[in-house]
Amino acid sequence: MSNIKEVEGAILIDSAAKKLKEMGIKKPEYIEFVKSGAGKERVPDNPDYWYVRCASILRQVYLNGPIGISRLRTRYGTRKRHVVHTHHMKRSGGSSIKDAFDALEKLEYVKKEKNGRVLTRKGRSFLDKTAGELLKSGA
Repeated sequence: MSNIKEVEGAILIDSAAKKLKEMGIKKPEYIEFVKSGAGKERVPDNPDYWYVRCASILRQVYLNGPIGISRLRTRYGTRKRHVVHTHHMKRSGGSSIKDAFDALEKLEYVKKEKNGRVLTRKGRSFLDKTAGELLKSGA
Protein backbone atom coordinates (compact mmCIF):
# COMPACT_ATOMS: atom_id res chain seq x y z
CA MET A 1 0.00 0.00 0.00
CA SER A 2 1.38 3.35 -1.01
CA ASN A 3 0.93 6.73 0.60
CA ILE A 4 1.56 10.30 -0.46
CA LYS A 5 4.95 10.56 1.23
CA GLU A 6 6.42 8.28 -1.45
CA VAL A 7 5.52 10.69 -4.28
CA GLU A 8 6.82 14.19 -4.94
CA GLY A 9 4.31 16.78 -3.72
CA ALA A 10 4.03 18.86 -6.90
CA ILE A 11 3.34 15.81 -9.07
CA LEU A 12 0.73 14.50 -6.64
CA ILE A 13 -1.01 17.89 -6.46
CA ASP A 14 -1.17 18.20 -10.26
CA SER A 15 -2.61 14.72 -10.63
CA ALA A 16 -5.14 15.20 -7.82
CA ALA A 17 -6.15 18.59 -9.28
CA LYS A 18 -6.93 16.95 -12.63
CA LYS A 19 -9.05 14.33 -10.89
CA LEU A 20 -10.91 16.95 -8.84
CA LYS A 21 -11.64 18.89 -12.03
CA GLU A 22 -12.99 15.75 -13.70
CA MET A 23 -15.18 15.05 -10.66
CA GLY A 24 -16.82 18.43 -11.14
CA ILE A 25 -15.92 20.10 -7.87
CA LYS A 26 -17.77 23.43 -7.69
CA LYS A 27 -15.61 26.43 -8.51
CA PRO A 28 -16.69 29.78 -6.98
CA GLU A 29 -17.64 32.47 -9.47
CA TYR A 30 -15.33 35.09 -7.97
CA ILE A 31 -12.15 32.99 -8.08
CA GLU A 32 -11.09 34.21 -11.54
CA PHE A 33 -11.19 37.87 -10.49
CA VAL A 34 -9.49 37.99 -7.07
CA LYS A 35 -5.90 37.85 -5.93
CA SER A 36 -4.89 34.97 -3.71
CA GLY A 37 -3.75 37.34 -0.96
CA ALA A 38 -2.70 40.86 0.00
CA GLY A 39 0.93 40.14 -0.81
CA LYS A 40 0.20 39.46 -4.48
CA GLU A 41 -0.05 42.05 -7.23
CA ARG A 42 -2.15 40.10 -9.75
CA VAL A 43 -4.64 37.27 -9.96
CA PRO A 44 -3.19 33.77 -10.54
CA ASP A 45 -2.28 33.01 -14.18
CA ASN A 46 -3.18 29.33 -14.03
CA PRO A 47 -6.78 28.77 -15.24
CA ASP A 48 -6.93 25.65 -13.03
CA TYR A 49 -5.72 27.53 -9.95
CA TRP A 50 -8.83 26.60 -7.95
CA TYR A 51 -8.36 22.86 -8.45
CA VAL A 52 -4.64 23.04 -7.71
CA ARG A 53 -5.35 24.93 -4.47
CA CYS A 54 -8.00 22.38 -3.44
CA ALA A 55 -5.59 19.50 -4.10
CA SER A 56 -2.84 21.30 -2.19
CA ILE A 57 -5.16 21.91 0.77
CA LEU A 58 -6.15 18.25 0.72
CA ARG A 59 -2.46 17.27 0.87
CA GLN A 60 -1.80 19.71 3.73
CA VAL A 61 -4.70 18.26 5.73
CA TYR A 62 -3.32 14.76 5.09
CA LEU A 63 0.14 15.70 6.32
CA ASN A 64 -0.65 18.23 9.08
CA GLY A 65 -4.27 17.61 10.11
CA PRO A 66 -6.14 18.69 12.11
CA ILE A 67 -5.47 22.06 10.52
CA GLY A 68 -7.48 25.27 10.28
CA ILE A 69 -7.89 28.19 7.95
CA SER A 70 -5.52 30.42 9.93
CA ARG A 71 -2.57 28.02 9.63
CA LEU A 72 -3.23 27.56 5.93
CA ARG A 73 -3.38 31.33 5.41
CA THR A 74 0.12 31.49 6.87
CA ARG A 75 1.26 28.49 4.81
CA TYR A 76 0.09 30.02 1.50
CA GLY A 77 1.18 33.54 2.41
CA THR A 78 4.02 35.45 0.81
CA ARG A 79 6.37 38.33 1.45
CA LYS A 80 4.93 41.72 0.56
CA ARG A 81 7.31 43.67 -1.61
CA HIS A 82 8.15 47.22 -0.53
CA VAL A 83 10.26 49.79 -2.33
CA VAL A 84 12.16 51.38 0.54
CA HIS A 85 11.86 49.22 3.62
CA THR A 86 12.14 45.48 4.21
CA HIS A 87 9.75 42.77 3.11
CA HIS A 88 7.01 41.68 5.52
CA MET A 89 5.03 38.48 5.69
CA LYS A 90 1.44 38.77 4.43
CA ARG A 91 -1.03 35.97 4.93
CA SER A 92 -3.05 34.58 2.08
CA GLY A 93 -6.73 35.34 1.62
CA GLY A 94 -9.02 33.27 3.81
CA SER A 95 -12.23 33.14 1.80
CA SER A 96 -10.77 31.01 -0.99
CA ILE A 97 -9.40 28.55 1.58
CA LYS A 98 -12.76 28.39 3.35
CA ASP A 99 -14.57 27.83 0.05
CA ALA A 100 -12.09 25.08 -0.82
CA PHE A 101 -12.80 23.41 2.53
CA ASP A 102 -16.54 23.69 1.87
CA ALA A 103 -16.15 22.09 -1.56
CA LEU A 104 -14.01 19.27 -0.14
CA GLU A 105 -16.53 18.73 2.67
CA LYS A 106 -19.29 18.29 0.07
CA LEU A 107 -17.19 15.53 -1.52
CA GLU A 108 -16.78 14.08 2.00
CA TYR A 109 -12.98 14.21 1.77
CA VAL A 110 -12.63 16.56 4.75
CA LYS A 111 -14.69 16.97 7.89
CA LYS A 112 -14.76 19.69 10.50
CA GLU A 113 -13.86 18.85 14.08
CA LYS A 114 -13.19 20.86 17.22
CA ASN A 115 -9.46 21.33 16.49
CA GLY A 116 -9.80 22.00 12.77
CA ARG A 117 -10.37 20.09 9.55
CA VAL A 118 -9.31 16.44 9.31
CA LEU A 119 -9.20 14.02 6.42
CA THR A 120 -11.92 11.40 6.19
CA ARG A 121 -11.34 7.82 5.19
CA LYS A 122 -12.65 8.65 1.70
CA GLY A 123 -10.21 11.58 1.33
CA ARG A 124 -7.25 9.52 2.52
CA SER A 125 -8.20 6.79 0.07
CA PHE A 126 -8.43 9.31 -2.79
CA LEU A 127 -4.92 10.64 -2.16
CA ASP A 128 -3.41 7.20 -1.57
CA LYS A 129 -4.93 5.86 -4.81
CA THR A 130 -3.62 8.86 -6.71
CA ALA A 131 -0.15 8.30 -5.24
CA GLY A 132 -0.33 4.59 -6.11
CA GLU A 133 -1.22 5.36 -9.72
CA LEU A 134 1.70 7.77 -9.94
CA LEU A 135 4.11 5.18 -8.51
CA LYS A 136 2.90 2.57 -11.01
CA SER A 137 3.36 4.98 -13.92
CA GLY A 138 6.90 5.76 -12.73
CA ALA A 139 6.37 9.45 -12.00
